[in-house]
Amino acid sequence: MAQRYDARGNIYIVVAPEELREQGIAVPEQASRAAQSREAWAQAAIEACCGRAPGTQPVGSKEHRSDGLLVGPFQSSSPFDLLIVNTDGTLAERSGNGLTIFSQALSDQGLLPQSEASLLRVHHDKADTPSPGQTSVRAAQVEGVQGFWLDLGQPGFGPSAVSAHGVEAVMFNDRELSHVKQLSALNSAWSRSQFARVGNPHCVTLVDCADALPSNEQMREPALGEELTRIAYAMPTGAGKPCPAGINLQWAMLESEGHITARVFERGEGPTASSGTSASAVACAAWRVGWVSAGEVKVTMPGGTAPILLEQELGELSRVSLFGTARKSD
Repeated sequence: MAQRYDARGNIYIVVAPEELREQGIAVPEQASRAAQSREAWAQAAIEACCGRAPGTQPVGSKEHRSDGLLVGPFQSSSPFDLLIVNTDGTLAERSGNGLTIFSQALSDQGLLPQSEASLLRVHHDKADTPSPGQTSVRAAQVEGVQGFWLDLGQPGFGPSAVSAHGVEAVMFNDRELSHVKQLSALNSAWSRSQFARVGNPHCVTLVDCADALPSNEQMREPALGEELTRIAYAMPTGAGKPCPAGINLQWAMLESEGHITARVFERGEGPTASSGTSASAVACAAWRVGWVSAGEVKVTMPGGTAPILLEQELGELSRVSLFGTARKSD
């Protein structure tokens, strides 16, 4: 039975592929085939499970019932295959909160081992990064809270990591960042960005003050939301510039030592209360410009605060991990 879960305000519905097939939605039995044929079934799945047809609500609308659909598992033991379906019917390569929710759903079904790590494999149809993307997950407690550590691997930095084109270099804290003219045209304070890949692509714009952080309400307004959609979404919904495959957008400000405040506009979703991979990308970008050191970093978004663990080796980030929690939601 499809179940709705909440992870720091990020809401996904978890549904087994066989349940979709029982509803007449032709999801292939293999996750890899399901990813490649998603145009034949994903929009019907979103309409059936999320209560609306893709595109019928404004980007980031408060009226939507979820931030996406998690289709899986395709098997009953690790490795677990799944697909992350955005509410516009496209597939995501990775979602930190989505994988946290999927881990909780597996645990609730008695499928996830509590004493050892399990492998989650997200299948997608993007051409610029391998499919499936793999994430190791293990049950854990942080400050008495039960949840999961997600090993997101080693991040990549720069325009080449996210297949960005037509961006200019700009220096900040002795690091080469990027000037994304599509962003700075909207706000002159959005003039320095760090591209990062944490399994999926991100553009973290570094700002100096809270006034430069866009609120989710502002990003829902057509004047700003439509322009951000053009930047974040791939064609035909967006312009695919500077990234043909689309890009997740974040804005980050140093709040205090080891603490970053951020906002998110997701490719395929719009403004969200929180995003696990976005929080991880923000922490990585903050490390790269010297705002934070390796170790635990806290990233606060409207939906809550995510603990991120950065591991450093020979002057480079070797691994980023995200701690997440999730609960069933009515």
